[in-house]
Amino acid sequence: MKKKLDFTKEALNQINKITQLGEEKYFRITVQGGGCSGFKYNFELDVKTYKDDIIFNNIVIDNSSLEIISGSIVDFKKEMIGESFVINNPKATASCGCGLSFSI
Repeated sequence: MKKKLDFTKEALNQINKITQLGEEKYFRITVQGGGCSGFKYNFELDVKTYKDDIIFNNIVIDNSSLEIISGSIVDFKKEMIGESFVINNPKATASCGCGLSFSI
């Protein structure tokens, strides 16, 4: 099965906006152990890539993280309480209230 990750127009617009602001040219998405539900999403800016990274234009994700969130949709939400990237992961069986922590 091919690993795939989709992005909403809002997410792509925000990623393009923030990667053009400074010297960091990549928007990195990683999945890390921890959080209140077992795994957590991490979003950061980076200047380099590594051997196991998959690169989508200015978006970088390591192969292990992509395995966990393959089939997901990355969105950017603007709400009264703030703005944030959100991953709608069909493999997640539970998630916490913050939306950054999940289990599979």
